[in-house]
Amino acid sequence: MSDFTHQQIDTNGISMHVAEAGAGTPVLFCHGFPELWYSWRHQMRALAAAGYRAIAPDQRGYGGTSAPEPVEAYTIHHLVGDLTGMLDALAIERVVVVGHDWGGSVAWGMAQLAPHRVAGVVGINTPFFPRPPMAPTALMGAMAQGSFHYILYFQQPGIAEAELDADPARTLAGFFQSPDRARLEALLAAGPRALGPNTGGLLDRLPAAPHGDFLTADDFAVYVDTFRRTGFRGGLNWYRNFDRNWELTAYLQGAKVMAPALMITAELDPVLRPELAAGMRDWVPHLRKIHLVRDCGHWTQQERPDEVNRELIAFLDGLRD
Repeated sequence: MSDFTHQQIDTNGISMHVAEAGAGTPVLFCHGFPELWYSWRHQMRALAAAGYRAIAPDQRGYGGTSAPEPVEAYTIHHLVGDLTGMLDALAIERVVVVGHDWGGSVAWGMAQLAPHRVAGVVGINTPFFPRPPMAPTALMGAMAQGSFHYILYFQQPGIAEAELDADPARTLAGFFQSPDRARLEALLAAGPRALGPNTGGLLDRLPAAPHGDFLTADDFAVYVDTFRRTGFRGGLNWYRNFDRNWELTAYLQGAKVMAPALMITAELDPVLRPELAAGMRDWVPHLRKIHLVRDCGHWTQQERPDEVNRELIAFLDGLRD
């Protein structure tokens, strides 16, 4: 991985591990759960070759970045503050911010909380969601109808950690699966009760199978080795701030994202379904395109890097016009 440079940056009270590649207009990449800066390796190389500066941190609680103990140290204000402080340390005024999964929520959040630092925003799988009318976990509970819901399962500190930390290789293989159209259709047909009654753990619902073919053995080892060292607590604490974030951002009720934007969706993502992006133009008035990646699951930028890179570079080049 000699084509990447690495450094530790002090920001917002933590030490953040940051990987970079290339030079030019800066593009900031925000990973999801359970991932790392490494999830963007394909995009970083492509952007560097296209004349951009790709910046990908391990975010708070992950990899080589600090993982504070308190649950309340993982709010959206902390996550965005980490990134703006990192930009200050790098003497960068504005970036295009790209986020996948939880990182997508951070990217959209940064576009609202620090719009003066955002030249454009790209959501991968995660669309912009306006602030809901009730606390998110209450809404999720109502939708689950008494069935298992992984975000609700994550809420009590210690429980999910005990399960996921016991065997990180099993955990990560269960997450990093290639898309399965038949399994997805069965889940969608089952509706809210697809994951069964609210008993047991998450791994009971994830395949006990080898990881998807979009990861080499060496790629998978990067994740396994890192999460064996860190555990999953840091990333889980992001989920434990859904309601706190909702309370802290009441002032954003009705607010729109005004930055130029691109949305990339994946046909076979079982959680962040493409149709969730259908109403985004009402809330993101400068949304330039919604692109659907067909035959692709949740790990879009790793499953279909060439297609993602093509759309991303076209969007970035368009911002220069």
